[in-house]
Amino acid sequence: MAEERDANSTVILGAATPQPAQSAIHQNALPIGAKLGEFEIIDLVGEGGFGIVYLAQDHSLHRKVALKEYMPASLASRGHDASVSVRSERHRETFGIGLRSFVNEARILAQFDHAALVKVYRFWEANGTAYMVMPFYSGQTLQDALRARDDAPEEAWIRKILSPVMDALAIIHEEQIYHRDIAPDNIMLLAGDRPVLLDFGAARRVISDMTQALTVILKPGYAPIEQYAEMPGMKQGPWTDVYALAAVVYFMILNRKPPPAVGRMMQDSYEPLMLSEMAGRYSDQFLQGIDRCLNVKAEDRPQSIAAMREAIGFTTTSAAPAHHAPARPVAPPPVAAPSAAPSAAPKPAPKPAPKAVAKPVPATATDHADEPKASKLPLIIGAAVVVAAVAGGAAYYATQKKAASPSPATIAAPQVTPAVKAPPPPVATPAPVPRFTSLTAAIDGALAAADPRFTTTLDTPATITVGSDLKLTAYSKADSLLYLFLWDQATDKIYRLTPSEKDADNAIKANGSFAIPRKDSAKFAAREPLGTWRVIAMTSEKPRDFSKTPFARDGDFLQVERGVLEAKLATDGLASLFGTPQCAAASCADHFALSVANITKEAAPAPVVKPTVPAPKPATPQATPSPSKKAPDSEREYMKRLNKDLDNLLGK
Repeated sequence: MAEERDANSTVILGAATPQPAQSAIHQNALPIGAKLGEFEIIDLVGEGGFGIVYLAQDHSLHRKVALKEYMPASLASRGHDASVSVRSERHRETFGIGLRSFVNEARILAQFDHAALVKVYRFWEANGTAYMVMPFYSGQTLQDALRARDDAPEEAWIRKILSPVMDALAIIHEEQIYHRDIAPDNIMLLAGDRPVLLDFGAARRVISDMTQALTVILKPGYAPIEQYAEMPGMKQGPWTDVYALAAVVYFMILNRKPPPAVGRMMQDSYEPLMLSEMAGRYSDQFLQGIDRCLNVKAEDRPQSIAAMREAIGFTTTSAAPAHHAPARPVAPPPVAAPSAAPSAAPKPAPKPAPKAVAKPVPATATDHADEPKASKLPLIIGAAVVVAAVAGGAAYYATQKKAASPSPATIAAPQVTPAVKAPPPPVATPAPVPRFTSLTAAIDGALAAADPRFTTTLDTPATITVGSDLKLTAYSKADSLLYLFLWDQATDKIYRLTPSEKDADNAIKANGSFAIPRKDSAKFAAREPLGTWRVIAMTSEKPRDFSKTPFARDGDFLQVERGVLEAKLATDGLASLFGTPQCAAASCADHFALSVANITKEAAPAPVVKPTVPAPKPATPQATPSPSKKAPDSEREYMKRLNKDLDNLLGK
């Protein structure tokens, strides 16, 4: 089955055998053996127009991972020191916006834990760019799998691929996140044909939006009409992914894409599956449902993944998403000891209850070998334990009643077994506090330890001119408190900007923002020497205690030398920089999120001095009589001549 791969898409996950890195071809790729923290690059997986994916060894957890680097080749290039810089100043804004989109995509994916979604272990910014680390899977894309087939796949196989993908899309749609790039080359099939949805491509889309290169972000045939232009009545939403996923099924069945949506608006040449040569091979409801999902007008399609499921004949949904906490087994209730009533006639023994059998739950296509499953199995086992306990208690009660059947006068009082005192619970040994030898390692460690349920985003300029005040906006997904730090790498001083001496308010509402500077608050200005600011925004669920940090008052802000801070980091860990959460108990869980951005200080442009040229002196005006007025004497002479001429004319 022929289908060209999008030349601008980034290969996120590799095949079984990675491509060998060739420096002559991949000039922008990092060399084999390069190290980024605990990750060592051991091979090159793929390179696209907007990113590079490496096979890396995680020396901390001793596993191989896929490491993706933000690298838009048309905007930036690699320096000799492995850093990434823009090719031209006119590309700086576009590069910066794409970088933030790349980080936001990593942050979004890190929130979810579903077998059909790429899992992001961690992400960070360094070398003028950003990185994200993901599992390294062996498999092939759906596009390659279809190309290897001789005929169209069976309906059961298509449904097996569809179900986990729809589950994953339903999860991200709940957070108003849409994939918008579903195609056969963005669905990978792992062992057992388990699908994984790849490449959200946020950075690619935003860069293409800014450069107006629609052909880069839209795959004709898979993109619905609303992706060509966002306008009133054509908004994007869950129905956008519904169209693209249905187009993938269309391709799986007919070995060709649907006609491009923009052409269908002029003249619809779409061939319904129900009228195709494949009618009869697949169920009518399945084909009719896919046809409905491929309606050009968004309002004529199913408006959600749940509606799509119903349209194509999925009667039940799969188990609860894996990122939800599984239900705990219900503990069996205590069985009361039977009381002996001497005057009561013995009752016939009840029939023993049938034994509860916990039926095995078949593994679905959404199961992940390395991730916790969320299914109904704990509930089934818990219910089985309860039923078995009740049945066992009833049987024991009947046996005891049958054995103790002498006359009522000889019935002895039940024996009471003294309670055995339970041993005291073992004292939990506190986990060792992670320590860091450098500030960079501490920031990376905090990024890795952040709670994925909290989301913090920074909107900062890429550059700031010396003499200008810092301006930025922090966003938070949850109700939280903002702690803003700035590392001036030119002076090696770290400042805590928020909360400050003048403005102690640092609260952010859920889905709200916090802008710097604030009214009546202190401003932080850029000063020489030139260099880079590294801004770290932390949002914390609880207020934080900084009493054991080495920060000292410096005007309106707190600051510390890097050497002093790193000495504390080596002994006290992250608490030296970010403090500790305050709570009523002796200790509590630390729920926080972190976002990091770099700002380059630039020299102020030299003032343009215009040459001083003495202005010419105005010429002395000559006093000239107004042409409309005559001097009084001249007027009298004129009147005399006029009267004389009139007298001559009249013959006087």
